[in-house]
Parts: sequence; C-alpha cells; structure tokens
Amino acid sequence: MSGVCKVEISESAEALKQLLRGQKSASDQERVQLLYLLKSEQAKSVQAAAALLGRHRVTVQTWLRQYRQGGLAGLLTHKRRSGRKPSIPTWAQEALNSRLQEPEGFNSYGEICQWLESQLGITSPYKTVHKLVHYRLNASPKVARPVSVHHSEAAVSAYKKTSRRTSPC
Repeated sequence: MSGVCKVEISESAEALKQLLRGQKSASDQERVQLLYLLKSEQAKSVQAAAALLGRHRVTVQTWLRQYRQGGLAGLLTHKRRSGRKPSIPTWAQEALNSRLQEPEGFNSYGEICQWLESQLGITSPYKTVHKLVHYRLNASPKVARPVSVHHSEAAVSAYKKTSRRTSPC
C-alpha cells in the first residue's frame, strides 16, 4: 500500500512523549512528534503524518530515512550551516574590541575605519563598522567632551554632595 511507512520505531510511545517534552528546538520537536504520531498510530501513513505536522511528504520521508539509518541520534543531528563569512574577521573584531577598551578610544566611527585600514589592513564601509561596534560589540567611540576654562573640581564635588538625588521612576 502506498504511503504506509515501513519503519520500525524502537522507542515506546510514552518514552517518545517524554522526549517530545524535553526538546528545546522546534525542529527537533517536530521530528520527535513524527515518531510519536506514527508509534501511537494517530497517523497511519506518511502523508497523514505530513498533513498533521504541516510539512511536505518528502520532508517527512527524509526524516524517516535519517531515523532508519542513525536511530534517534541520526534523526536529531543537523548539518551545520556555514552562512556568510563576516567582512571583518573575528581576529580583527577581537583586536578592535581590545582597542575600544583602552582609555583613549576613538573619536568617531570614521577614525575606527581608518584604524582598521592602517593597522589591520581591512577596508570596510562606515555602515559595517558602525553596526559591528554599536550592535555587536556594544561599544561606542569615546569622545572627549570639552571642559570649561572656569571648571572647578571643588565646585563639582560640592554640587554632587549637596544636590538632591531623585530615583528614576
């Protein structure tokens, strides 16, 4: 009969139910749910299981092939996705992060771009550097603010002692 799965599920329905509750990712949960549906006979065929899971029949058959070949461990292993390589390599990001931690820092993101090019030989657009520094490294260029010529440290400390502190609500 077409669509009937010919896979022998060695785990019990109760063990699969417990395993289903313990899954952290939705992908693994779907795969274990497939085994549970077939073992508890809530789905009689691959097509019925695919319809219940909201997946294509071929996807479900691929999961069952993985289970037949490697068991539960084979079903729950995923191939690593390589993705796009970062335009600023990790070693350069680490060097930049350590340089950002120094007290003198940078005056602007443009200066960071120039430093990357002159010191590390990496040419990168302003936008990329800004996203890296601001969002990924959670840092910012340290800009020295001008201080008045009439600035008095004693007046500042006296103000801090006598000023009324309010808590933000």
